Amino acid sequence: MNASTMTDCEIHELGIQALREKLGPDGAIRFLLQLEKREGDYSVDGDQWLNAPDVETIANQIREAREANRDNE
Repeated sequence: MNASTMTDCEIHELGIQALREKLGPDGAIRFLLQLEKREGDYSVDGDQWLNAPDVETIANQIREAREANRDNE
């Protein structure tokens, strides 16, 4: 089979078949669930999960550290 001449449906079916053969039915389902479109924006949500400071906070921390270093010299 040549993938360049196959329809999208044929490629999809062959891909599902390959997943089932290599991972078994449960593994294939688990893999496909990972590809599911999820709601939200990871870059925004991730900041909340990780409690990461924003760029302005980091910039202020750098300025403060530089000033502290100048004062200690």
